[in-house]
Amino acid sequence: MTTAPETMGPVQRALYAVLNGDGALGDLIAGIYDYLPEDVPYPFVQLGEATEVPSNAHDRFGRETVVTLHGWDQYRGYSRIQQVGARIVALLDHQPLTIEGLDHVVTRFEFSQTLTDPEPPGDIRHLVQRFRVVTEQQPTP
Repeated sequence: MTTAPETMGPVQRALYAVLNGDGALGDLIAGIYDYLPEDVPYPFVQLGEATEVPSNAHDRFGRETVVTLHGWDQYRGYSRIQQVGARIVALLDHQPLTIEGLDHVVTRFEFSQTLTDPEPPGDIRHLVQRFRVVTEQQPTP
């Protein structure tokens, strides 16, 4: 019996590879992190939470993985972190994605939201972005 492949890990690794491999994004941020060390300089992007739901076809397993990305900055105002967000959307929205062990169907940008972290000193800008990655199990030979 065939089982559904694990998708959250491969999707996260694929997103990291695309974001980390882009020189233009690299020029805008200090780095992209899953685990965040305490001494990271601003701005940076953090791979965040993910959810997954089935999206099966008649002959194979499918998944919709929704990944949240977080951009963080201490710039006065939102313009710089919005520039980072725009680059991320350009890299991911409806762009091909190579995901180990899975067929990529589509990646869709769902939303962005800017926030100001209320914790003192209150100078941290936060950009939340969500992407839906649709995958299917690769056919067995």
